Amino acid sequence: MGASSDVPALRRGLALLRLLASRAGPVSAAALARELDLPRSTTYHLLSELHEAGFVAHLPEERRYGLGVAAFELGSAYLRHDPLERLARPLLRRLVDETGNTAQLGVLHGAEALYLLKEQPTRPQTLVTDVGVRLPAHLPASGRALLAALPAAQVRALLPSTQSFLNRTGRGPKDLPALRRLLGVERRRGWAVEDGHVTAGFASVAAAAFDHGERPVAAISVTVRHVCEPECGQDWPELAAHVRRAAAELTARIGGRPQQ
Repeated sequence: MGASSDVPALRRGLALLRLLASRAGPVSAAALARELDLPRSTTYHLLSELHEAGFVAHLPEERRYGLGVAAFELGSAYLRHDPLERLARPLLRRLVDETGNTAQLGVLHGAEALYLLKEQPTRPQTLVTDVGVRLPAHLPASGRALLAALPAAQVRALLPSTQSFLNRTGRGPKDLPALRRLLGVERRRGWAVEDGHVTAGFASVAAAAFDHGERPVAAISVTVRHVCEPECGQDWPELAAHVRRAAAELTARIGGRPQQ
């Protein structure tokens, strides 16, 4: 009975930590209580317990609260365990079995797409997009699937000028207006495609996975051999269906929520 009665308090404590994590700086107890719709007494009690455990830091001069060292330690432990790669690997393997093509996991690293994981068919394809490779995020489908889920201001901050739009094959968006138009299409349909933007003769389709705050954390992509001269704008709905299912499952596995 006692254990079940502790669950609401645990949920409130987690909600408080998530709110602190979403802010750029420390927050007052009054603001936390207001945003979480909690009595001030309950908020102060939760903050006191979390502070004692090291998950919340109190800044007395500012009368505000921020995340504590224990929260940082948890985040560091999460990274050491490589959970994203572990959770995604069987999904990529299944994509390879379903499509017969290379499947990859990528994340945004500044204005670049960074590849974390790669699963290949029995007869592997020779691709530039290997584990550890970084590419300008506006070119590969995985990068654009993630950019499409970001606020417009963040995309502009990542790619502020025409000099930001590096090119590999002569294809792909060459400035911010062109990228915005492309991202708008890809955001509405829920997946991105590039045809020869990274390597001539290859195309890829990607979809994003999201965290509990509906923020894009990674993209799953499949690359296929495809020659289209000149760029033909072909859609890839069948392949996209496989990729979107895998991305949705990764979202569920990490406790995320799809972006509305």
